Amino acid sequence: MAVITAAKAAAKPRGGKPVAAAARSRPAPAVAARASLTLSSRNYSSWSLRGWLLARFAGLEFDEVMVPPDDAGARRELLLLAPSIRVPCLRHEGATVWNTFAIGIYLHEQFPQAGLLPADRLARAHCLAVCGEMNSGFANLRSALPMNLKAHHPGYKVWTGAQPDIERIVEIWAECLASHGGPFLFGGRRGMADALFAPVVTRFRTYDVKLPAPCAKFADTILAMPEMREWIAAAKQEPEDIQELDMDF
Repeated sequence: MAVITAAKAAAKPRGGKPVAAAARSRPAPAVAARASLTLSSRNYSSWSLRGWLLARFAGLEFDEVMVPPDDAGARRELLLLAPSIRVPCLRHEGATVWNTFAIGIYLHEQFPQAGLLPADRLARAHCLAVCGEMNSGFANLRSALPMNLKAHHPGYKVWTGAQPDIERIVEIWAECLASHGGPFLFGGRRGMADALFAPVVTRFRTYDVKLPAPCAKFADTILAMPEMREWIAAAKQEPEDIQELDMDF
């Protein structure tokens, strides 16, 4: 999996082939372009983490196109000032898909064997409902507890406006684990719901949110995944910081 900066991805080759050489050359067989996934900060971007996990869970081979930290559009998204979220963005065989919920559905359609959604109709309906809730809800949690994988705030006092969001997420996790047996939200195989809730697990760890035992075990399971370990290790190596998201407590 190659990592490409957005500037390199946009660059075009200069110069041309001599006319004689061009005349002698034969058309090469058409080769499908390799999939790419545009990402922003690993440390701060919960949406990038969700899209990246979905692509990895699906088994998709892709290049990472990293948006530079000074990109104005990506910065607005991280600070919750953009009208919508356009990063991550998946490009695959002519399709361009943004919004992590849409990316998850697209990857499930393309790679059904990966099991991003449960095979059972009722479980699949439940999964889509909680994924949609995560995708569009919990605004107070997002603003009060921004993702920051480099930070840890023991004993952090959660703003009361975010507490109902935390309680609802705990309710979702507890219901899914009880209904489907764990260790992941919909059984023994990680899927779309786990990818969408994974950044919340990191938020709870960063801000020392206490969880009931089954939910704490689920959080440990998510953080122990090789993909999460890889992402977090890379996030901690990022040199850039966004002052507005590095709060002092």
